[in-house]
Amino acid sequence: MKIYKKAILPSGFQANGVACGLKRSGKPDLALLFSQAPAKAACLFTTNRIQAAPIKVNRDNLRTSGHFRAILINSGNANCFTGPRGLKDARDSAAFLAGLVGAKKADILVASTGIIGKRLEVAKIKKAMPSVIKGLSKIKIGAAAKAILTTDNFTKEVTVRFNIGSKSVTICGIAKGAGMIAPNMATMLAFILTDAQVQQGALRLALRVAVENSFNCITVDGCMSTNDSVMMLANGCAGNAAIDTKKNFRIFLEALNMVCLELAQLIIRDAEGASKFIRIRVQSAKTPGEAKIVALSIANSNLFKTAVYGQNPNFGRIAAAVGASGVDVKEENLKIGVSSLEKKDITVEVSLGRGSSCATVYTSDLTPEYIKINAEYN
Repeated sequence: MKIYKKAILPSGFQANGVACGLKRSGKPDLALLFSQAPAKAACLFTTNRIQAAPIKVNRDNLRTSGHFRAILINSGNANCFTGPRGLKDARDSAAFLAGLVGAKKADILVASTGIIGKRLEVAKIKKAMPSVIKGLSKIKIGAAAKAILTTDNFTKEVTVRFNIGSKSVTICGIAKGAGMIAPNMATMLAFILTDAQVQQGALRLALRVAVENSFNCITVDGCMSTNDSVMMLANGCAGNAAIDTKKNFRIFLEALNMVCLELAQLIIRDAEGASKFIRIRVQSAKTPGEAKIVALSIANSNLFKTAVYGQNPNFGRIAAAVGASGVDVKEENLKIGVSSLEKKDITVEVSLGRGSSCATVYTSDLTPEYIKINAEYN
C-alpha cells in the first residue's frame, strides 16, 4: 500500500476545473469529476437542520439512481437558505450537465460552497459547462481541487494505491475546508474516487467508518455548516474481485481510512488563521465514545486554543474542559501532558483513569487572524 500526497485519478475517471465567474476574484470556481463508466455512490451529509439545496437534490438522486456519472461542484456560492428557487437552480444545473454527457439527471451529484443566502448564478455555470466538459482530462484533478476552494490557502489532495489479488486499485481524494469546522461533518467538502469493484453495502459501510475516524474527529471553531458533504464514487474499472463486507473489505477500509485521515488533517493544517496543529489523545476512558467526548471538549475550548496560540502553559484550562465534558472524571485520576508549545505541531495527552479505551481528535489554535478572516467574509 502506497500513499501519494497528491491526487492521481483512478482508472475511468476524468476531471477539470475552471473559472466561470461566480467568484469576484476571477479564481477557479467550477469543478467537474466525471466517470466514464457508471459508478456506485456513497455519501454522508451535514447533520445541520438547515441544509443547502444541493444536499436535498443529492438525497433525492441517491434514492432514485443506483449508478452515477459525475459530481458538479461550484465554489463562491453555497446555494443555501435560497428556498424553492435554490432547489430549482441545483436541479437545473444537474439536468443541464446530464444532457451534455448523455446521462440521466438523477445520475448527477452536485455540491456548492461559499456565501449563504445568495441565489446561485446558474447561467454562468451553464455557459461554462461545455468548455469544462471539453477540457476533461485524466490529469486535471489538480485543477478541480483548486476550483472547490474558498478561504483555503492550499489544495487538499491524496491518493492511495494497493493490490487486490493481481489488480492494482486506486483511491484518491480532494477536499476543501479551513473554517466553520466541527464534527458530525466538519464545514467541508470531500470527494473520493476509486476504481475498485465494491458492493454497495460495503462501500457505504467503509465510508461511514472512515469518516467517523477522520472528518468527524476534527474541529477548528466548533461551528457546523449547511453544506458539509463527503461523496464517494466507485466505478469498478480496476477489474478486481468484488469487495464485500467480508472479502477484501479490510484492505479496502485501510486504504480509505488513510485517504480520509490525510484529508482531514490537511484541513486542520490549513485552518483559518491557525499557527498550530494540535493532536489531542484521550486514553484510559471507559469507551471510545467517552474518550472522544472529552477530546472534543478540550478541542472546542476557546480558552485552551488561545492559550496554545499564546504559548501559555495554563493546563488548568485543559482540566476545566475535561470536567465540563460531562464525563465523571475523578481529579486524582486525571493526568495531563502537553508537548512544547513553541513548536507548530503539538500533542496533548490526557489519561482519565477510567478504562482502556482511547480516541484522538485534531484541532488548531485560535488567533486574531481567524477573527479578521471571518469578520470580513461576505
